[in-house]
Amino acid sequence: MSHLIGSAVATATLLPCSSALATSRHKKGHALAPGKAPAITGKAAPARPVIMLDPGHGGKDPGAIGVSGTYEKHIAAAAAKELYRQIKSAGRYDVVMTRADDHFIPLEGRVDLAHRHKAQLFISMHADALHDPDVRGASVYTLSNGASDAQTASLAQTENSADRFAGPAFHGMSSEVQDILASLVHEETRRGSAHMAASVVSAFQPRIGLLRHPARHAAFVVLKSADIPSVLVEMGFMSNRHDEAALRQGAYRQQVASAMNAAIDRYFQGAGTNIARSG
Repeated sequence: MSHLIGSAVATATLLPCSSALATSRHKKGHALAPGKAPAITGKAAPARPVIMLDPGHGGKDPGAIGVSGTYEKHIAAAAAKELYRQIKSAGRYDVVMTRADDHFIPLEGRVDLAHRHKAQLFISMHADALHDPDVRGASVYTLSNGASDAQTASLAQTENSADRFAGPAFHGMSSEVQDILASLVHEETRRGSAHMAASVVSAFQPRIGLLRHPARHAAFVVLKSADIPSVLVEMGFMSNRHDEAALRQGAYRQQVASAMNAAIDRYFQGAGTNIARSG
């Protein structure tokens, strides 16, 4: 799938005629009054918000491996591609993906891509695993210095360790530096992220099973953008046979994507529309 990025029609302004052109027109009987050279300004279509979809893991990083052997990276990519299709079909937003095939991208590289495309919303899509195989349901996460609970802390540790596949070049930040980065996140971005998380929960509730407390937070590296509202969506857990079986089905992923699409609409119709674009 190609990365399709829509662009707004630029405002076109014709500059005042030069003196030579004015003289030429005068000779042809089209005299212009002094200082009255026309300026024609076309109306530019409003820029459509850019959404960055981030299918978790990829390439040499398989992510979680389900109870029947399903790789999280494949589930994340399939669900993100379905959401991409639905967003493009609706035509309300421009959408790009951090990866459209099976290759590895370091965590901070994913954030860099969002900035490069001037995204106004970053959605990372996952289907992780837990030690308890009985836990099932979707959840959504936002950035925080500390974790909302032990389970979320464990998930963040697992997700942040994905860069072990990238080699030592991506392990240069101490925990203190990471905490400082997290503290630099703008308050308006925090509000935007929280608003998107609430929109996901509301959209999922009627049709997608949720964890008991589905809106959670932790220090996920992939969410550390200072000016792009960002959420990480766990569509279910590969460690639970019911979640894994559901996520293997295209019809269920279509349902998840439809709920996500509704959440995006809800986000941009609400307070999220005031979030400034990055860049």
